[in-house]
Amino acid sequence: MASVMGLLEEREAAARVRVEELQAEAEADRILSELAGAEAVLEQRVIARVELAEALAAPGDAADAAVQEAPEPVPAVKVVKVLVAGSIVPRFGEGVMVEALAPDYRRIVELVEAGPEGGEGVSAKEIASGLGLELVPAKIEGVRCKTRRLAERGWLAVSPSGRFTPRRLTVTVPAAAGKPGGRGDGS
Repeated sequence: MASVMGLLEEREAAARVRVEELQAEAEADRILSELAGAEAVLEQRVIARVELAEALAAPGDAADAAVQEAPEPVPAVKVVKVLVAGSIVPRFGEGVMVEALAPDYRRIVELVEAGPEGGEGVSAKEIASGLGLELVPAKIEGVRCKTRRLAERGWLAVSPSGRFTPRRLTVTVPAAAGKPGGRGDGS
């Protein structure tokens, strides 16, 4: 049996190695940060040199050309975010379509929506099977986690028994004021 002092020395040595690794990583991060700053300065100086060269090329014509050659308006560029596996699941809302989901999540929603009629829902194991995954606890729990995330964000509903169903549409019900048995009927 190893001595307590020997065990502590081994743990201290392992901790020392980890500290040295982290210091090396911190040094690399610092260098990358300095590199990014130096690249930004270089880019600014290249732009300044190009601008100066253009201005010196034709001193009288440069101002006139700038006025005469007003640039045409550039159409606004619409940025389209491409979701990747493992990305954040957006909340379901008005105008948000299933295409906004990453492919894995989209397939889960489609499987649940195509599930059995009658409102009983689909289990995580059935979803994992529908996805073609090996039916082992780790894979099933991974599917359950993703499906619960979809339910938390409004894409699906989860029953108390843990089965998943398509999301329920919310219907606004008019206020019951003034109707018999409703609030405000005075009885």
